[in-house]
Amino acid sequence: MSALAWILLASTLAGVLSMALAAAAMAVRVEWLPVMVSYAIGALLGAAFLEVLPHALEGGGDVHALSATVLAGILSFFVLEKLVLWRHCHTQTCDAHGVGALGHGPSDHGRSGLMITVGDTFHNFVDGVIIAAAFLVDVRLGIVTAIAIIAHELPQEVGDFLILLHSGYSRVQALTLNAASSLATLVGATLGYFALSPLSAALPYILAFAAAGMIYVAVADLIPGLHRRAELRHTAQQIALIALGVATVWLAGSTTHGWLGQAAHAH
Repeated sequence: MSALAWILLASTLAGVLSMALAAAAMAVRVEWLPVMVSYAIGALLGAAFLEVLPHALEGGGDVHALSATVLAGILSFFVLEKLVLWRHCHTQTCDAHGVGALGHGPSDHGRSGLMITVGDTFHNFVDGVIIAAAFLVDVRLGIVTAIAIIAHELPQEVGDFLILLHSGYSRVQALTLNAASSLATLVGATLGYFALSPLSAALPYILAFAAAGMIYVAVADLIPGLHRRAELRHTAQQIALIALGVATVWLAGSTTHGWLGQAAHAH
C-alpha cells in the first residue's frame, strides 16, 4: 500500500477504536483504569525511545539539534497545558477540572465536559499528524507509532467519557461528542500527509518533537497518577504492566520489520 493508504487506514482505525472504547466505557469498572494507564505508559515510552527517536537519528538530523528539539517539545507541551488550563484525566481523580472521574461531587453544568472535548479534539488532531509523520519515514515506524497512540487512547477515552457523564451530558450526547472528536485524528493525518511530504528534510525533527509529546504525556500526565497507589502490590503490578507495554512496542516493531522484509523480498 502507499504511504497515504497506510496513514488513512491507521488514523481511521484509531478513530473507530476511540468511539468503540467510549461506548464500552459504560460498562468499564473504574478500578481498571490504573491497569490501562500503566500499560499505556509503557507503550508510549517504548515507542518514543525504541522506535521514534532512533528513526529520527537515522534520518540524518544533527544529534545536538534533535536533542534540542526534544527539549523544546517537552517545554512546548508544558506551556500548552498551562495555556489551555486543561489536562487529560487518566486516573480516578482530576484536580485540573475540579471534579472527580468517579462521578463524585455535583455536576458543573458541562464546563469540564466542554474542556475535555476541546482538549481531546486537539490531542486527536496532533495524534493524526504524528501518525502521518511516522508513516512518511517508514511503514514499520508508522505501525508501531499507531499502536502506541491507540494504547494511549485506552485510558484517555474511558476517563474522558466518565467526566462527560459527570459533567451532566447524557450517554448519547457523550458518545456523539466523542465521535466528533475522534474525526480530528483522520483530519490531522490527512493534512499532515500533504503538508509534511514536501518537507522530508524536516521529518527527523518532526519525529523528535512527536517523541517529546509521547514522553511528556507519559511522564507528566500519566505517571503521577500511579504514585497515588504506593503499596508494594500495586507498584509491582504497575512495573509489570509498563514492561508489558514496552514489550508490546518492541514485539510489534520486530514483527512488522520481519513482515515488511519478507514482503520486499517476495517482490
